[in-house]
Amino acid sequence: MLDSDDVLSGLDPEQRAVACAPLGPVVVRAGAGTGKTRAITHRIAYLVHAGLVPAEQIMALTFTTRAAGELAIRLRALGVPGVQARTFHSAALRQLNHFWPHEVGGAMPTVTPSKSALVTAALRRLGVSANAATIGDIAGEIEWAKSMVMTPTQYAQKADDRAAPLTQVPFGQVFAAYENEKLARGQIDFEDVLLLATALMEEDGSAAEEVQQRYRHYIVDEYQDVSPLQERLLSAWLGDSRSLTVVGDAAQTIYSFAGATSQFLDSFSRRFPTAQSFELFRDYRSTSEVVAVANALLLAPQWQGASTAVRLEAQRGSGPLPRLLPSGPDG
Repeated sequence: MLDSDDVLSGLDPEQRAVACAPLGPVVVRAGAGTGKTRAITHRIAYLVHAGLVPAEQIMALTFTTRAAGELAIRLRALGVPGVQARTFHSAALRQLNHFWPHEVGGAMPTVTPSKSALVTAALRRLGVSANAATIGDIAGEIEWAKSMVMTPTQYAQKADDRAAPLTQVPFGQVFAAYENEKLARGQIDFEDVLLLATALMEEDGSAAEEVQQRYRHYIVDEYQDVSPLQERLLSAWLGDSRSLTVVGDAAQTIYSFAGATSQFLDSFSRRFPTAQSFELFRDYRSTSEVVAVANALLLAPQWQGASTAVRLEAQRGSGPLPRLLPSGPDG
């Protein structure tokens, strides 16, 4: 049976420091290939095996179902089977299903499997037609707006700052028609899951208290990819608690199209003045030549993220020189 010392075995000094960090706010900036998933899984295992937090009182949040599943598998291998490893949407939906019957009443709306059908119906109401690609772009723009916690009215006020995917009618009208169509069908979308869970935590004291007593520590992987909506929900889950570990790398933000922003990672230490900060910089994935190119790009002063980028140190030794190859119009 593993103990707290066992789960620290094989970690490099920086990973070990992350694993052993106290429960207060912790921010880990982890470059690509530095073993961040290893560090956070061993941190969770250490907290549990050291008796600091029961496994069932830890919520580990990721951005894909696959990543959550892999995290759970790793934790079971470390003797920690009871941790809730979920996406933001999965955790929020689970809470809505739990609280809805007695806090809201009636049947909970169904989650629409696709925005496209709702967008098509909304356009039909407005007397507008669009091809499949445009419908997809409209759905993406609605997702972005809701992830930014914008209503149709608020979007309309900021419309000049966005390149609308449709020109026949103001996009704010399309957004409003989409919301009305969704309401008429008794459905919600994935962003509504987060919005409703946030409202529940912010407006229902008993529900918030139950969740805050249930979970004593949150760990967020890929924190550079949280949206304003997800950050607001996370804050509601935490309440007055500061028992939070976030891990990310501003250079690896990939969900900007859906409202993700690294600003929450970059500002973490300002928002949590008592936070402990760590860096994982030992790159186990790439050769020294590849790492040198990555450092030259990511640390270049003209890149807006250079001030927070992690300077990587290659651990694999030498390899072929990287080559820059031209690509065609299709990549």
